Amino acid sequence: MKKVKMAIHGMHCASCAANIERSLSKVEGVKNPKISLLLKKGTAECEDSVSKEKLKEAVKRAGYETKTVEFE
Repeated sequence: MKKVKMAIHGMHCASCAANIERSLSKVEGVKNPKISLLLKKGTAECEDSVSKEKLKEAVKRAGYETKTVEFE
């Protein structure tokens, strides 16, 4: 498993963060997504098969924009 950090644009409330977490949790191989409204950032644990594009698509599907996606 690898850890991912994301900067997310467009969140306005706790419901926004929850929607993104829900969308990310539907991506196969993503575990434990956590989104911080105050920091406008998110983290998750991902299997090696998960790509940046899949994560960006999940955030976009929830209606938000991913500024950066970095794997650690």
